[in-house]
Amino acid sequence: MTRPIRVGESAAAELAEAVRWHEEKRPGLGAEFRDLVSTVFDVIEQHPDAGSPVTGSSSFAVRRHLIPRFPYQVIYYVRRDAIAVVAIAHTSRRPNYWRKRLSPKPI
Repeated sequence: MTRPIRVGESAAAELAEAVRWHEEKRPGLGAEFRDLVSTVFDVIEQHPDAGSPVTGSSSFAVRRHLIPRFPYQVIYYVRRDAIAVVAIAHTSRRPNYWRKRLSPKPI
């Protein structure tokens, strides 16, 4: 059974900002980034355990999946009814800032 991807508001804002930033650096790069994130979402949806487990993530089985060619990762956890995307996080900036977003409430 595949579960739908649910992207939290903060993660959606991070994605939009990263797309905008990359597009400003080079036209078309933002679209490439967005397409790769979409591909990662497809992989996660089909294979929720594909991401690497994040250690020390409290009671949630949080995983991360790297985005190819870019220093970003999708942070997510699997719920009974959906896959909750918590963050689209840069791999070198503000480590673990997204932990405060972990919640059993709907995203």
